[in-house]
Amino acid sequence: MEILAFGVTADERPLLERAFAGQHEIRCLDVFLSEDTAPIAAGYEVVSSSVNADLNGRVLRTLAAGGTKQIAQRSTGFNNIDLDVARQLGMTVSRVSYYSPYAVAEFAWTLAMAVNRRIVRASIRTRDFDFRLNGLMGRDLRGRTAGVLGTGKIGEAFTRIAHGFGMNLLGWDVARNPACVELGMKYVGKEELLASSDLVSLHVPLLDSTRHIVDADALRLMRDDAILVNTSRGGLIDTDALVTELRAGRFAGVGLDVYEAEAGVFFLDKSLEAVEDDTLARLVTFPHVLVTSHQAYYTSDAVGQIIDTTVANVADHLAGRRSENTLVAPY
Repeated sequence: MEILAFGVTADERPLLERAFAGQHEIRCLDVFLSEDTAPIAAGYEVVSSSVNADLNGRVLRTLAAGGTKQIAQRSTGFNNIDLDVARQLGMTVSRVSYYSPYAVAEFAWTLAMAVNRRIVRASIRTRDFDFRLNGLMGRDLRGRTAGVLGTGKIGEAFTRIAHGFGMNLLGWDVARNPACVELGMKYVGKEELLASSDLVSLHVPLLDSTRHIVDADALRLMRDDAILVNTSRGGLIDTDALVTELRAGRFAGVGLDVYEAEAGVFFLDKSLEAVEDDTLARLVTFPHVLVTSHQAYYTSDAVGQIIDTTVANVADHLAGRRSENTLVAPY
């Protein structure tokens, strides 16, 4: 059987081809799955999508009409998929419920350290042979407080690194993680965590209950010299409210690997086009803000695990089996 994979990067393609070799053929496309590209999938029973795919009801109906029976998404998040419509159409939808939490946690710390120590500005200066230190002063993190919103696998990995720095640990989640408690984490309310933390890192999924969990009120609770990091989902932060606070001169640094309106922008080359998103354009102008394009997961280890799980998800679908990665299935 031939599988069609959308949104495949140049780095990812050989890994996908190698993983499916001897089992199925795979056709890799660098375009994302959307209403415009969905007709390409006609005749393919299994379609693999990337995190930035748009799998709304119209896309799913187009896929189903073309014979697609399974969507094998190569990501943990699935807020981009209309599961109710998929269920009505009798489609199978699977995701990757787990991959290396260290990839994302380590990248969150990369962002935190980069904005704290002004690494990007320093690099730009030295490339111009400007070796002044003015404006590059950061802070020791030892003895300061890290607030972790969401203490699942990735939040726990982030917490372990914070513990290694010698930081005080505050956590917020619907359930306590015993491993984090053992490291010395104190669980508190969200408001107390935001108000008491020098560094706040987000590691919760994007659900209706967590959308804009960091809104204008939450941002106002944070310390003026706090660092905010988001490597989870862009919709967790009210970006317009964040820009308002940044314009007021608040926060020591902000590191964002995700953006709530990233669809149709991230993973694409927009360098020769006019910027239509005024909020994003303003966001990247702040000298203490670092925006990256949803790359926290992008290590050979994590991507390899994502692909291996995708292969297993396809095998489960063809065998009529459910697994922990199955979101919707007619069997």
